[in-house]
Amino acid sequence: MNIKDELGMVALLVKQDYGNYSPANRTLTALTKELEDQDVKLVTVLSYKDACLIIKSDPSIQCVMLDWDLEQGKVHKDAEQVLMAVRARSETIPIFLLTERGSAAHIPVDALRKTDDFIFLLEDTASFITGRIVAAIKKYRENLLPPMFKALVKFAHVHEYSWHTPGHTGGTAFLKTPVGRAYFKYFGENLLRSDLSISVSDLGSLLDHSGPIGKGEQNAARVFGANRTYYVTNGSSTSNRVILMASVTRNQIALCDRNCHKSVEHAITMSGAIPVYLIPSRNQYGLIGPIPPHSLEPKVIKKDISQNMLAKKVKDKTPVHAVVTNSTYDGLCYNVKRVTELLGQSVDRLHFDEAWYGYARFNPIYKDRFAMYGEAKDYDKKGPTIFATQSTHKLLAALSQASMIHIREGRKPIDHNRFNEAFMMHASTSPNYAIIASNDVSVAMMDGPQGRILTTDSIHEAVSFRQIVARVHAEAEKKKDWFFNVWQPDTVQDLKGNKIPFYKAERDYLEQTAKCWVLEPNAKWHGFGNIEKDYCMLDPIKVSITTPSVDDKGELLTRGIPAGIVTSYLATKGIIVEKTTDFTFLLLFSIGITKGKWGTLLNALFEFKRLYDEDTPLNNVLPDLVDTYPKRYSGLGLKKLADEMFAMMKNLKTTDCMSKAFSALPMPDYSPVEAYEHLVRNEVEKVTLEQMANRTAATGIVPYPPGIPLLMPGENAGAANDVFLKYLKSLEEFDKHFPGFEHDIHGIESEEGIYKLLAIKQ
Repeated sequence: MNIKDELGMVALLVKQDYGNYSPANRTLTALTKELEDQDVKLVTVLSYKDACLIIKSDPSIQCVMLDWDLEQGKVHKDAEQVLMAVRARSETIPIFLLTERGSAAHIPVDALRKTDDFIFLLEDTASFITGRIVAAIKKYRENLLPPMFKALVKFAHVHEYSWHTPGHTGGTAFLKTPVGRAYFKYFGENLLRSDLSISVSDLGSLLDHSGPIGKGEQNAARVFGANRTYYVTNGSSTSNRVILMASVTRNQIALCDRNCHKSVEHAITMSGAIPVYLIPSRNQYGLIGPIPPHSLEPKVIKKDISQNMLAKKVKDKTPVHAVVTNSTYDGLCYNVKRVTELLGQSVDRLHFDEAWYGYARFNPIYKDRFAMYGEAKDYDKKGPTIFATQSTHKLLAALSQASMIHIREGRKPIDHNRFNEAFMMHASTSPNYAIIASNDVSVAMMDGPQGRILTTDSIHEAVSFRQIVARVHAEAEKKKDWFFNVWQPDTVQDLKGNKIPFYKAERDYLEQTAKCWVLEPNAKWHGFGNIEKDYCMLDPIKVSITTPSVDDKGELLTRGIPAGIVTSYLATKGIIVEKTTDFTFLLLFSIGITKGKWGTLLNALFEFKRLYDEDTPLNNVLPDLVDTYPKRYSGLGLKKLADEMFAMMKNLKTTDCMSKAFSALPMPDYSPVEAYEHLVRNEVEKVTLEQMANRTAATGIVPYPPGIPLLMPGENAGAANDVFLKYLKSLEEFDKHFPGFEHDIHGIESEEGIYKLLAIKQ
């Protein structure tokens, strides 16, 4: 296989300064020329510090030639530092030690273990050394690519004539028109040559998990600690549907985290299952907390099932499946061992939606807080079978729609043939091979020490940002001024047992110590009350910025700044956040984050503060908003807008209404599938919120962000003054007063400011 165009051959030479006329330097000069003739780019450095910097920052290095006598008189400690730096990032990059034959016998055993071969400069010819280096690089490259991606690259290089779909035949069809040429040039030949038909047997099949695709899935299972892994090209929405469709069917009971993605709602609808919901907690900011552990106890589960109106109609009231979101959208991670211990007493199959959490296995700070914890071989088969869905594209490195399903087999596992029927029901017979390959590559990127390095880099950047914002906030408070804050512990306990401010803690300590992030019972900062010790942890890389708005008791201040105004301003600076609530916005420090990237964001927050304090006219802060709604916003200052919006939110009690609405459980009139059948038969009508009182929702009502169902299909909206309609009315009223800041609610259409939704006909 030739992957030269994709990668190039790059070697790092770490040597001492031999002097221009020394024999060693003459050999190295000849070696450099020989390597260049073989298309090997040589990067040369003269110190271990420079070498370590290159190793950490340049992933294109495919071979290291290290002078064992790098700095004479230091007992080879510098060379050992370089060896450690290389092996910390890769177990397979070939390392050659430059030394004399007689000295090799005295090299420490640990250094020998890290080394692949020796180069004796004064004894071997430049051409001989070059041959060994090139051979080592080729062997390294041959084993570098994961199974499916390797086969795809190999096939694409064949340039065979295509007599199968897709019709663009490797991109050539695009070259026949000007617009097609523009498309071809934009995306490139390799992507289009990799867009192949399922007819290409060389790559195997996603539907029967054969060939290189099957080998890729087996490799993923090894890396992610599963017994089986399935690649999915339609996102974790489809992954969730596949699992539920394979595990539960009509009139069987499934326990569902109410903090579930709408794909779980769809899966329940399609399967005909009867959902019994597990209600998570909420805090003063309206952020979603964990499901309390007492809610997962068998006696409570039985009580919930017995009180569920739909479950009363079911003969067998034993739940067969449970779905839990881990981590939550705001970065709260369960102790999965504890959840499994509790829920495993009630169900044989436990499903964790880890769409935003695929990286957890690769850093020790998340130990036991992800579905595939520990090793598959050590899992107790008497425990429940565990499923995990992970959106490889969200916080790992893959293309959009790339997802994986991992399975850890315990009690009542689902046979592959049965599971694959559900898989094929949702999979395309024309899958995108680039998406599959990106899954394959994402797995390879996390394999070995690379996974820990990548996740540590993310945590490092997130902690650095958290600390500086917390410090600026603390300094502002001392001056009776304001600045943004971070939703995180105010203090941490250091190694001596002393409580110190979060921003004063050693950064390495925060990056490596899980207890710094665990939610302690009754800690004021998290607002979830007397939570069980060690039950839940805040993920360091999911950073929620808070705006001035709420006091320590959870009461709104006299003046505050709605987060939507801040994120609208940040968007004008090209800074797009993941999620905005009333008084928080979420930032994701993914493995793609670059060092210091957050500096731009910090500067933008400082600039927003200045503009707010000066009540800068909106024409200069949010010009597009003013251009779109001149009558509403012309002549208004930034502080004035914030004051008006905050006063409206305080009067409408939007945050309080949200917390109460999502903490209550609506009465189900129909199961989700029965409601859907009414929809398909058009036995529905569009109604206003006032007309919706005591009516049944025909579709899910899902406010974004973060996309949690307020009403599921078939659930009753309750009385006009009940929490569900009261919350929706507060949003409707807000939207009328602040155009451009309207809420996005799936299942609701806004017609001239009036919310409309579908109700089942009475």
